[in-house]
Amino acid sequence: MDPRGCLLPQPWMTASATRRVLRAVEAGGGRARFVGGMVRDALLGRPISDIDLATDLAPERVMERLAAAGIRVVPTGLAHGTVTAVLDGRHFEITTLRRDVETDGRHARIAYTDDWAEDARRRDFTINALFADGDGTFYDPADGLDDLVRRRVRFVGEPDRRIDEDVLRLLRYYRMLARLGLHGIDEASRAACRRHAGRLPGLSGERVRGELERILGVPDPRPVLAMLAEDRILVPVLPMLSAFARTARLVLLEPAPDWLRRLAALLDGGEAEAREAAQRLRLSRHETARLVALAGPWTEADLPATPRAVRDRLHMADETRLRDRALLAAADGQDTDGRAWEVVAAAAVTPRPVFPLKGRDLLALGGVRGPEVGRVLAAVEAWWAEGDYAADREACLREAVGKSKRASC
Repeated sequence: MDPRGCLLPQPWMTASATRRVLRAVEAGGGRARFVGGMVRDALLGRPISDIDLATDLAPERVMERLAAAGIRVVPTGLAHGTVTAVLDGRHFEITTLRRDVETDGRHARIAYTDDWAEDARRRDFTINALFADGDGTFYDPADGLDDLVRRRVRFVGEPDRRIDEDVLRLLRYYRMLARLGLHGIDEASRAACRRHAGRLPGLSGERVRGELERILGVPDPRPVLAMLAEDRILVPVLPMLSAFARTARLVLLEPAPDWLRRLAALLDGGEAEAREAAQRLRLSRHETARLVALAGPWTEADLPATPRAVRDRLHMADETRLRDRALLAAADGQDTDGRAWEVVAAAAVTPRPVFPLKGRDLLALGGVRGPEVGRVLAAVEAWWAEGDYAADREACLREAVGKSKRASC
């Protein structure tokens, strides 16, 4: 495998922890090289967080050498040939070169190899099949550098075969396009994704969610959302995600990306469809509650026009929900007089009215018990709200005493 060029020295390459791990793995023979997405991002000049290494040594040998060098090692994925070195607060994921023996679209039975080109041939995209030595010399066995220069996402080898090996690669194709931009579409890869979209329901909700979150989380997903709509990729697995035009408008309004807010914009069927999407994507309870709270329909009530109206909305929901629903209402075409950003600004500086009494406060006063506590508490809160939330705790307690006496009569 001939070298293709050399990376400029970067802090993560020259860090003492990186140098120690490389020396430990390569002690006594064998190679360890940076691999995959981190090499791609380094060539693009993007920041590097996780450090991934490939090696021609068996994982047991890697563990022995790390331990001998006094480096903590964790067998994070021995079944797949992966161990993790932990040093100076940094994690180094080290995977033995592999070849696929058998695949079923979700899982692969692998065998180890010492052939770097063979390992590259089993990877998903050419731009992820890059290796680099510790000195920055990089290798490009799948011609990924040319694709990277053109911002082109292309499967390694036959696209259909790569998707057969792991159907999730279909969604990763669009995710990589979202990250790199649509500068050069490989039509063979795109056509293969369309052909295999019907297999997406066979994937777990967690895996689909992971890719969708990354697609919706890029600064501007509009071009890829348009492709997903045109190619009808999500229809077999998430048919309720259909409002692509609304989501594109939301992207232009947002102060920052928010994948769940964008997911809410894609939904056209209200709370019921939000719950169905959350179930299919295996969202957490907190994420499900937020998605349901953001689901349409959106109305002008989500765009309060006065300071008092803003306080009323904040009484019912927090600043984040008020802001998000205002943005969604605007994206839905409800913002006829351009109030959305005024609402967002007002929500950020307006204190949320918090009712100062609890049920235990009424119980401590005496005079009411059981269901009457809730009725009196609700009546006092309504009185407090009618007074523009000005009454303090003592005033609310006095009002509660009066209402308790009337309730007991």
